[in-house]
Amino acid sequence: MKYQIKYSGYILALAAMSFIFIHGCKEKGSSSKDKMIVEAPGEDKNGAWPKPQSAMNGIDIYKNFEDIEPIFNLENDTTYIINFWATWCKPCIKELPYFNEVDSLFNNREVKVILVSLDFPDKIESQLIPFVKKNQLRPKVVVLLDGNYNKWIDKVSPEWTGAIPATYIYNGKQNRLIGSSFENTEEIIAVLEPFL
Repeated sequence: MKYQIKYSGYILALAAMSFIFIHGCKEKGSSSKDKMIVEAPGEDKNGAWPKPQSAMNGIDIYKNFEDIEPIFNLENDTTYIINFWATWCKPCIKELPYFNEVDSLFNNREVKVILVSLDFPDKIESQLIPFVKKNQLRPKVVVLLDGNYNKWIDKVSPEWTGAIPATYIYNGKQNRLIGSSFENTEEIIAVLEPFL
């Protein structure tokens, strides 16, 4: 029985990884639903930045989506650009310098860029942290370890397939999901402009 439970855990992990790899890392133009507008997020329940379960080298680590969910519902004058990515996703890596530049350009405005890493737990220390340091990522980087994607991707947006990169932009008035990678900084700014 003990081996059946352990074996079932491996199957679940393999299924989750397969979902990401089959649906993940979409290049621009890979779907007719790449760019879409979705409903406004729910009301802010506490208005505070959620406390992580742990942190490593200044990177907040959240075990469950429910723990980080409040960042999708903050009601203030800030526009949030939340990008889902991973170090193993080539299109994700390609667009990170553009988010770095947007963070610099809008540093004095009510715009906050948040990079949500979906890297695997065993890669945080060996890959993610060195990558963040080497590439001098300016935006806030957080890690989400919740591999139960089917339970939470619809909470970000019902239109999101779960593929990465994906970027969710919102403020108190509107929101938008971009389900493909950006080709340059100007593309991000063009999508951001209506929010300003």
